[in-house]
Amino acid sequence: MRSRWMKVAQAAALAVAVCFSLGATDANARYFDLGHRMMCTCSCGQMLGECNHVGCPESPRELAELRADIASGMGDQAILDAFAAKYGETVLAAPRTHGFDLVAWIAPFAVFAAALLGTILLIRRWSGISAAKAQVAAANAPMQTPADVERKERIRRETGMDGGY
Repeated sequence: MRSRWMKVAQAAALAVAVCFSLGATDANARYFDLGHRMMCTCSCGQMLGECNHVGCPESPRELAELRADIASGMGDQAILDAFAAKYGETVLAAPRTHGFDLVAWIAPFAVFAAALLGTILLIRRWSGISAAKAQVAAANAPMQTPADVERKERIRRETGMDGGY
């Protein structure tokens, strides 16, 4: 019984691997993927594969170069490196994940964490200050004698300030 489940699990794993690898070697899928991992250099601010800039002088040439690189059998990383070497790092839609470019990935999370920590510390300080003020006020408050309590009760009764309850 156990070997049967093992065979089913192996078959499922193989099916998943085949499904994910079907489009991995398709030239059109690579063209689409790489075209969306690079920016057009005509300064339109669009992905290379989606540049609809009318009369764009750059995207047709870059797309033809991309098709030629894919047809020549270059790997994805080699194509990205070649474009980055030719057009500069700004052609890449996302910064690389090594070297100084790693800062672009880490900085937003670091700034968010610092702001969150600062907010938490500020709120704790504010609540600590109000708690300290309450303690000081309680310590400096004059002691009420039974006569004071009776006087306050009589004033409440006579003025109707008991809230009507």
